[in-house]
Amino acid sequence: MVGHLDADCFYVSAERVQHSDLVGEPVGVLGNNGACVIARSYEMRAAGVKTGAPIWDAVKLCPHGVYVKRDFYWYEVLSRKMLEAVGRHFGPLEYYSIDEFFFRAQAPRAGQSLHDAALAVRDHVLEACGLPVTIGVARTRTLAKLFSDTAKPFGAVTVTDRDHERALLATMPATEISGIGGRRAARLAPYGIRTCLDFALADGKLIKQLLTKTGYELWLELNGHPVTPIRPERSPHQVLARGGSLKGHVEDPAVLWAWCVRHTERLIEELHFHHVRTDALGVHLSWKDGASTAGLCKLPVPSDRLDELLDAARSALRRAYRPDQPATHMHVVAPKLRRARGFQLSLFDPPDPKREAVARAKAAVNERYGRFTLRSASTLYLPAVYAGPANNFDTCDVRGKVCF
Repeated sequence: MVGHLDADCFYVSAERVQHSDLVGEPVGVLGNNGACVIARSYEMRAAGVKTGAPIWDAVKLCPHGVYVKRDFYWYEVLSRKMLEAVGRHFGPLEYYSIDEFFFRAQAPRAGQSLHDAALAVRDHVLEACGLPVTIGVARTRTLAKLFSDTAKPFGAVTVTDRDHERALLATMPATEISGIGGRRAARLAPYGIRTCLDFALADGKLIKQLLTKTGYELWLELNGHPVTPIRPERSPHQVLARGGSLKGHVEDPAVLWAWCVRHTERLIEELHFHHVRTDALGVHLSWKDGASTAGLCKLPVPSDRLDELLDAARSALRRAYRPDQPATHMHVVAPKLRRARGFQLSLFDPPDPKREAVARAKAAVNERYGRFTLRSASTLYLPAVYAGPANNFDTCDVRGKVCF
């Protein structure tokens, strides 16, 4: 049996742990720029506010709501505490995302039912962390995740009987399955596949023909055949990237380059953390008119050095750049990763002790005094980005989670 634990309105619940006066109030958590709602309480949901709603629309629907800016650092602190609390009861444990865990479900004490064990863990997390969570237990990961959603908020459901499985699946649209979105649902609809039960009872060959191997694996999971095991450790990265919104429309090449340097420095942090180097560096830009462009620069040898990757980023940005056009988003991508050991250096790539010493000094200062205490001078064009301490942290920095 597999268990799935999901925190209820995690970001909102985390804010309520710090600010008890928010309990019972309609609360919306805002994104980096305070422009949209990235999480909302059940009270705010009842007012019609949806995830991703612009703040000006949310205020019209819920004028008495309390809107707070996100604090990912605090959310990770609580996430780790929650992970520790669950790990005391169940194992092996998969840190799937900041607010979701999968685990091998078994009663830790003789004579205790799985349902009683799930209730005990739910109550322990609330007591230890102050966070309401919901737990679902079923034969596979996909089923456990589906059924935990039916027990929200602050519930626990254990489904061990096939008739019970089918009764629940019959009430859920196929789009509730993680991996079945609108396009895939449209392919299934002509064959009368609209609910999760329709999906489970369909012919497996048809599902594979319509949705390829990934859809077929979901079909197997819905029929009680586990495909994906519990993963206590995440798989090695094949690609790393950093980027996002440019906080407006950017035409100035100097400002675009400042963003590129910022994302390259963030990307190098990840290369060092995961002990990998990259064979190439790409820059992807999205423009106001809806178009997108990309540039790629291949490196002579795999690298994680700032000077080399900045040279590659400059070349890639030039290839992606459109003069006098406003850009809205940028991503810097390391598409070909190599382990730090196991590749041949070039004969023309001698060690550079001075640059390596500077890099070590920069890392030591930033580790002690703050992530961007020392940074490239090119980023001085982005004072507002570095002014707020919240911008020193983002969800990509949550280490160890499998979902990414």
